Amino acid sequence: MEILTSMAIIVVTTIFILLSFALYLTIRIFTGKSRNDKRYTPVHATIFDLFFHSHKLYDYETEIARTKPTFRFLSPGQSEIFTADPRNVEHILKTRFHNYSKGPVGTVNLADLLGHGIFAVDGEKWKQQRKLVSFEFSTRVLRNFSYSVFRTSASKLVGFIAEFALSGKSFDFQDMLMKCTLDSIFKVGFGVELGCLDGFSKEGEEFMKAFDEGNGATSSRVTDPFWKLKCFLNIGSESRLKKSIAIIDKFVYSLITTKRKELSKEQNTSVREDILSKFLLESEKDPENMNDKYLRDIILNVMVAGKDTTAASLSWFLYMLCKNPLVQEKIVQEIRDVTSSHEKTTDVNGFIESVTEEALAQMQYLHAALSETMRLYPPVPEHMRCAENDDVLPDGHRVSKGDNIYYISYAMGRMTYIWGQDAEEFKPERWLKDGVFQPESQFKFISFHAGPRICIGKDFAYRQMKIVSMALLHFFRFKMADENSKVSYKKMLTLHVDGGLHLCAIPRTST
Repeated sequence: MEILTSMAIIVVTTIFILLSFALYLTIRIFTGKSRNDKRYTPVHATIFDLFFHSHKLYDYETEIARTKPTFRFLSPGQSEIFTADPRNVEHILKTRFHNYSKGPVGTVNLADLLGHGIFAVDGEKWKQQRKLVSFEFSTRVLRNFSYSVFRTSASKLVGFIAEFALSGKSFDFQDMLMKCTLDSIFKVGFGVELGCLDGFSKEGEEFMKAFDEGNGATSSRVTDPFWKLKCFLNIGSESRLKKSIAIIDKFVYSLITTKRKELSKEQNTSVREDILSKFLLESEKDPENMNDKYLRDIILNVMVAGKDTTAASLSWFLYMLCKNPLVQEKIVQEIRDVTSSHEKTTDVNGFIESVTEEALAQMQYLHAALSETMRLYPPVPEHMRCAENDDVLPDGHRVSKGDNIYYISYAMGRMTYIWGQDAEEFKPERWLKDGVFQPESQFKFISFHAGPRICIGKDFAYRQMKIVSMALLHFFRFKMADENSKVSYKKMLTLHVDGGLHLCAIPRTST
């Protein structure tokens, strides 16, 4: 009897705590938000509405943006403003750059996974990292090194897919790409042969799975008003995040220790080609601020930029080519014209040698098709900034200090008022004039960010995607394993294909 009474008390107490918390959130949500003031962005709903639509979040935001380019949700403490208006994007990222920061919400949401890395900070830490990374990316040593790594990875990828093509079996292309880009970024970024694609690194596989789990759990914080409570109770997505970070940290700190030992044994460290070695040398000048935790954060931010975004974009690219076979064949013809190859070119390494910097520059239609893919499936589907002071957006709507503003790149790529009536069509030709690629405003095509924080590795990303695409499409024709399957995205910081991308590859020639 006493046990039942104790259980009843626990249940009643738990319900009381949850109801009290919900009441507290409700009061905070509806207090001081200027809900009926037409000078402010129109209110669509509360943050709970985003939570209920979290499984199809970006499509939900897109539908709203069709009729309301700028709208807001009420949340505890501040408003969550969403915009698909390129004028507002330019205002936030360039015109009034210093008035919009990551803010406390953005910083806290990302802190556990990305720490004080370049994507999660503002101010001096951001300037310091950007300066160092910008310098490294501008050096010919790194450009040549990355070019060599990307070509080697592409050649290896052709070999793996050839086995599936000859056997007629389907495969998860996204998983293969994630391993390939992880291997590449570890070689270019950290000077390490990881070997995930070869299946040699069990620790690397565990790290990749933990990183993807952490990515998804971190992303869910944006729409989950209860994530801090989950974190306190160590349940659900927050419990998974904590376990993932333990695996991530163990792997990364071991990497840092190993690299330090390598550098201490070398006399001429100036010829080191990878980015981590440069940061380790820089940390010797300021060991107090650039400690191992800071280096860990830098590594994981480089990971997001170099693995997830590229692999996700290539996955959606192949998906679009499967859905648009004529585009696939146009790219194949361009490859043959540019490299002077033909369908009987069977030597993988020989073909890869023909993929020179000059050849990449001539791949105008491929460049357009990759850009068109990222217009519809941007690697980062939405970004957030916080207003440091009251402001007025170019569309006339007021913003209050502390409001979070999301510019929704996924929705922007589908807006007819930005791209025309054929906005939702996959049409690489929209990027071409007389066969030459024509770039769009970075505030309209926001896949590589814009303004002072525009992606440093944009050219590197295009280079890797072009090399991989040329190698794969020269040797294989791709189609969906199941033409009737419904492909959707998984809500993460980066836009992954949910459940993987299962393809079949048909050899164009023997490899």
